[in-house]
Amino acid sequence: MKPPQQQRGNVEGVLLSRKLFSSLLIALIVSLGLVCLYYGTSFAPGLRRRDRHPADGSDPVFRSFIAATSDEDEDLPSLSRDAPGLVIKSFPVCGMRFSELIPCLDRNLINQLKLKVNLSLMEHYERHCPPPSRRYNCLIPPPVGYRAVIRWPASRDAVWKVNVPHTHLAGEKSDQRWMVVNGDKINFPGGGTHFHFGAARYIVHIAQMLKFPNDNLSNGGNIRTVLDVGCGVASFGAYLLSHNIIAMSLAPNDVHENQIQFALERGIPSMLGVLGTKRLPYPSRSFELAHCSRCRIDWLQRDGILLLELDRLLRPGGYFVYSSPEAYATDEKNRRIWRAMGDLVQRMCWRIASKKNQTVIWVKPLTNGCYSRRDPGTIPPLCSSDDDPDAAWNVPMEACITPYSKKEVNRAKGSELVLWPRRLTTPPPRLEELSISPENFIEDNEIWHWRVMQYWKQMKTQIEKDSFRNVMDMRANLGGFAASLANKDVWVMNVVPVTESGKLKIIYDRGLIGTLHDWCESFSTYPRTYDLLHAWLVFSEIEKQGCSLEDLLIEMDRMLRPFGFVIIRDKVPVINYVRTFLTALKWDLWLSEVEPKVDALSSGEERVLIVRKKLWKEDDEIL
Repeated sequence: MKPPQQQRGNVEGVLLSRKLFSSLLIALIVSLGLVCLYYGTSFAPGLRRRDRHPADGSDPVFRSFIAATSDEDEDLPSLSRDAPGLVIKSFPVCGMRFSELIPCLDRNLINQLKLKVNLSLMEHYERHCPPPSRRYNCLIPPPVGYRAVIRWPASRDAVWKVNVPHTHLAGEKSDQRWMVVNGDKINFPGGGTHFHFGAARYIVHIAQMLKFPNDNLSNGGNIRTVLDVGCGVASFGAYLLSHNIIAMSLAPNDVHENQIQFALERGIPSMLGVLGTKRLPYPSRSFELAHCSRCRIDWLQRDGILLLELDRLLRPGGYFVYSSPEAYATDEKNRRIWRAMGDLVQRMCWRIASKKNQTVIWVKPLTNGCYSRRDPGTIPPLCSSDDDPDAAWNVPMEACITPYSKKEVNRAKGSELVLWPRRLTTPPPRLEELSISPENFIEDNEIWHWRVMQYWKQMKTQIEKDSFRNVMDMRANLGGFAASLANKDVWVMNVVPVTESGKLKIIYDRGLIGTLHDWCESFSTYPRTYDLLHAWLVFSEIEKQGCSLEDLLIEMDRMLRPFGFVIIRDKVPVINYVRTFLTALKWDLWLSEVEPKVDALSSGEERVLIVRKKLWKEDDEIL
């Protein structure tokens, strides 16, 4: 038997070991708890993951950003709008393979998520946005050697090859004169699939076919907005500008995947989109003319549903210009397609306005008269009375014809829209549908004219006459911001949030272009495509929807060119919050903040913050 003193020693040792074990166990549990909190998104997709690993883009989960309130970096488990002195020092940089990432048009995502898409209906070219757990929280790097863009109008004819380093189209379309590689530049001779001798001559030819005065396709200001589907590198739209016509040049991110990237680099109005299963994001009666030059679209499929989408978008009396082998080839296959096309458009009440050589031009009726004279049961049918032809965000197409309302018929007979350029500032008839008075419209125009003047004064030390070409108004309202830039050599993508979708038709009625969009998602454009982004109360609005302000900032950075500007007009707390991210976004090349004059559109106390983006390389070195 052991002595009592030794027994007590053994007991105390056991108790000490148990206490030590308990302490270690508690420490382990606490550590595990902290790890779970720290890496929360690994287990809870709705939370943000914050780690120290390099953002090479291999992990689709949102990455961390590094914040500091002193000289030392420290991770923050959460961000507070009220955190005084907070500065986010850096975001990770995506790998170079993501230099051209378009998050909602990423076909790799379709494969990763195993989405079932119908390839024959072009669903793989439609928008499929990543869920929050698979978004990239990193900055998109410019390509190696990126240069400040060539300025308009020289950019119409040439861009730096290093900025869009894709030359396969030059070889593939060499016989059509789409583009030519010339040393460190890519030149655009103005050719197209069906206008090898140049878009300028082709446009004059169309005007002559329609017997428009002075061979000008605008027809004295009657034709202003055009939709060019399957636009290639948008040379048709580029040469329409000299006719005072603005085109929405549209093409998918398909086998010619960089065509819209080239168009935007050139400074030509354009966006990614496809005629697939969903309506294009534009309201009804938006375009005076639609154009397809061998756009490789099967117009006969699904009872003509794609041609009926163009019908929805065309104004009364609008034209469809179609240049394709079916219009002139004599082989049996093309003759069969031509006869079927003729039968379809006849049932749609379109008639041939002119046909010559390789081009046919159809015109849409001005009234409902032809529709009422069709035989019962004619396909395509008229759309149901409860169909909203202006609903265009994630709305499936329907193979039906939308008849005109009585008001539209009366307007179409000669009083719908005034001629361009008076159309820009004249209250359009469809204001009545939004219960907006002509007086309010005029006041809105005057307010934006004043605001834009103040913006330019605020930037005057930083900008030159040609500093801007591609401009986006992220919450366009009635288009007053864009209208105030009419005397500048820019074009504006007027983005109307889906919560205010009715306003987009007013923008088109003014002779401007734009699109619907939900800023909780990524926009359908390539990185580095806009010189100026204007965000009026955009952050306040998406915050109401419960969406992330940080996500929007990263998306804006993706769209913004190096040396580009951002104008943010919003409430004071929002501006203060955005300022904490400027260093991380590399938007601190220059900045200015002012308290603006209160006007009828003000929402309480606001600030105007204007910032400029730096040019940086993948290794995060600022140039």
